[in-house]
Amino acid sequence: MTGTTGTTDITGTADTAGAVRPVRPAHALLADGRTVEIRPARPEDRTGVDGLYERMSPENLRLRFFGSGRELGRQAARRVCGPPRPGSLALLALHEGRPVGIAEYEGEDGTGGTAEVALAVTDEFHHRGVGTLLLEHLVHAARAAGVTAFTAGALADNHAVQKVFADLGLRTTRQYDGGEVRWTIRLDPDEHYLTAVDERARTADAASLRPLLRPRSLVVVGAGGPEGAAGRAVLRGLRRAGFTGRLLAVAPGARSVEGVSAHPSVTALPKAPELAVLTLPAHEVPETAEQCGKTGVRALAVLGPRLDAGQGAALLAACRRHGMRLLGPHSLGAANTEDDIRLAAVLTPALPAVGTGGTAGVAVQSGGVGAALLGGLARLGIGVSTFASLGDKYDVSGNDMLRWWEGDGRTDLALLHLESFGNPRAFSRTARRVSRRMPVLTVDAGRSEAGRRAAAAHTAAASAPAMTRRALFAQAGVIATHGIGELLDTAALLHSQPLPTGTRVAVVSNAGGAGVLAADACAEAGLVLPRLPDSLTADLLGAPPARASTANPVDTDGSGGPRPAECVGRLAEYGGVDAVLAVLVPTAPADGDGSDSDSDSDDGGGGGRHGDGGAVGEARVRELLRTASAHPSRTIVAVLPGQAERVRLLRSDDGTALPAYAEPQDAARALAHAAERTRWLGRPPGEVPELSGVDTAAARALVGAFLADHPSGGLLDPRDCARLLDHYGIPRLPQLWAEDEDAAAEAAARLAGRRGERVALKAHWPGLHHRSEEDAVALDLGDEDRVRAAWRDLSARLDGAMTGALVQPMARRGTELVAGVVQDEVFGPLVLFGPGGTAAEVLADHAARLAPLTDRDVRDLLTAPRCAPLLLGRRGGEPVDLEALEQILLRLSRMACDLPELAGADLNPVLARPDGATAVDARVRLLPRRAHDPHLRRLR
Repeated sequence: MTGTTGTTDITGTADTAGAVRPVRPAHALLADGRTVEIRPARPEDRTGVDGLYERMSPENLRLRFFGSGRELGRQAARRVCGPPRPGSLALLALHEGRPVGIAEYEGEDGTGGTAEVALAVTDEFHHRGVGTLLLEHLVHAARAAGVTAFTAGALADNHAVQKVFADLGLRTTRQYDGGEVRWTIRLDPDEHYLTAVDERARTADAASLRPLLRPRSLVVVGAGGPEGAAGRAVLRGLRRAGFTGRLLAVAPGARSVEGVSAHPSVTALPKAPELAVLTLPAHEVPETAEQCGKTGVRALAVLGPRLDAGQGAALLAACRRHGMRLLGPHSLGAANTEDDIRLAAVLTPALPAVGTGGTAGVAVQSGGVGAALLGGLARLGIGVSTFASLGDKYDVSGNDMLRWWEGDGRTDLALLHLESFGNPRAFSRTARRVSRRMPVLTVDAGRSEAGRRAAAAHTAAASAPAMTRRALFAQAGVIATHGIGELLDTAALLHSQPLPTGTRVAVVSNAGGAGVLAADACAEAGLVLPRLPDSLTADLLGAPPARASTANPVDTDGSGGPRPAECVGRLAEYGGVDAVLAVLVPTAPADGDGSDSDSDSDDGGGGGRHGDGGAVGEARVRELLRTASAHPSRTIVAVLPGQAERVRLLRSDDGTALPAYAEPQDAARALAHAAERTRWLGRPPGEVPELSGVDTAAARALVGAFLADHPSGGLLDPRDCARLLDHYGIPRLPQLWAEDEDAAAEAAARLAGRRGERVALKAHWPGLHHRSEEDAVALDLGDEDRVRAAWRDLSARLDGAMTGALVQPMARRGTELVAGVVQDEVFGPLVLFGPGGTAAEVLADHAARLAPLTDRDVRDLLTAPRCAPLLLGRRGGEPVDLEALEQILLRLSRMACDLPELAGADLNPVLARPDGATAVDARVRLLPRRAHDPHLRRLR
């Protein structure tokens, strides 16, 4: 669209059924953290678009229109804001209501899905990512409308727009023609494109969060009131922490609060602060937020009570209108312990002292959970880098905090508590990337139906089913714990110890019974206790006492044998184990004589005393610490039964820290989580493979035709199911459709062929769910008479409901499996795999992963505990063709990603054999749904 080439805006895209659907407005972040609204141009935008071109310099106009003169801009404004016309779309970027950029495409006749694209951005918004953001949204809309490629012409000296095209991340080609460069941009996003979008999102997110987490100025609104009032408490906490920025207060009727200058309202402030912390009654929040936006505030933290729906909508609208990031509402606050920030805008006294160089990032939805985590970390001596209480999560989310920690240069341990997910597939990509750099831990809240209901009521957002969350966490490498205590147990180990190299654990105990309990705990956690060589145990124990164990666990007996620390040191040097767990219980006389006590020692928090009055000698604890210090590359943990704390970190003067647990079960679970992280890190990230033999266009045409005839959706009939599988190259049994007895007999004869194969007759009628439950299948039919008899029998038993039947050859024997897709409204498509046949009804037997599947995800599905014995021949069967199953799962995943209308697909059974795998039956349900791109950059 160079010069005066015409284009108009249809303000919508076509779905697979051919209907035009509107492009929804969205807010998104620029590279500098500012917020813009992205939406289609409208007739009423004419004046604003005129102004956009008027503000462009003559040089900018020349590069855009290949000519000069303001009239070119006015012509473009008339075209863009003119009557709608199919095949074209124009998107505006508006900052504070004023257009600052425009991207448009116009379909090219006879070019098979290509469209010409053009960009314009006002001079003052150059180099802020406006053009790139507009193109990302235009690509999304164009793909939904069936456009496969953009073309564009640019003057050779228009380096800016050519850099935008080149850096977009999509596949491009270009041709030089004199002083013009012709670009072709393919619109099929691949991993390279998604990675480029991820990086742009991380940059924009970090810039937008700086006013919230690294503010140079801050106002507490609602800082007055009595001594215990929330605003006053926040202000006092900021003063106590030594906030390094400019601190202000809004408290009508007060001249100062807690030594801070107070003002009657936000509008009365001498200068707009970057961050406003609101501690107000709910009904005052929306109007105050609007005042903050008009004043120039860049971020809000809304603490205190929950808002009703109307108040919440008004608050979010004010934030979007004025480009403010929002923490909360119903938040506990935010903190950043950097020495040059010292931010502690929180409603809890549990925050550890700021400025201590903490490295644990904490983000929670529940304020109570946040206070508990902060208190637990403080008791462990683990400093916090940044803390964010997300509350009802209107805007700032766990995704945002992960991206912040990824780039802050300080955080090396991420702790999350999330009761709901706004964009789980984006979370999965972000967490998968961040987990490569640091452990990401979460409390898996809402595992039960009752827990999900409570989470939904608590956060005003739906909690995901347990299977879906497990899939998300497994793919992303997130360590999912079952409670705050288990999370802190694991954090203590990961903070203080190197990762174990595997799951093999040696247990050392000074009391046989305690060692047995520890061994049981390790086995229950999935850890392995290998038998130690006789030569090693003899070396460890010398001439062992009669009661001492010579295997694993190693029992030093506590009656004068070698000290446990000596055994731990020897085992740490032994290459046959990956971690050592030492259990020390108070014993007499070894722990009770004077030689082992040292009341002046400092083990970092009373490491030798226990809550019930029992004691392990201080000297033995120090010996264990020295052993850990001497073996910094080996994972060593302690269990001190009877200590008052569930877990604590024993510390030595040289900085060595050793996690000590009261119960062996807690130590074992923490070790198991650490070993799983080692396994996850040791595997390549995985890629989404290219697949041959896929006809996406034909599949979309089939779906579109079905939905045109069935606007409310429904089940595909068996013939269309077979066609859909064929379009994705999924192997299936041959089948013929019969509508009467004669046709069934003829189909059976054709399928039987010269070899006289037996056939199956499978009745069908609209709404059929499970043939086996309806007794609607006749098997092993060997001749025409039996086929005809079976037809008459099925027709009679089904009382005329049967509208036809499938005739299939009898399948060869194999392992029965099920492969399927379910569409989650929030998480998107989920691929399921597990035992087939009637066992498929037990969802607990299914493994699941979010689509799109990588090659690694597929291997995880096939090696899931419920599946692996069936596939590897461990239960008396033959090993099956794993590569054939991988292909079926990858192709199902591709189908689910290509077709948003796919509400569910069920291949049951899939028969797997040593020489292949075949889908025997298929059931596909379609619903009229619009495409959703979870990676499109937009705010919640």
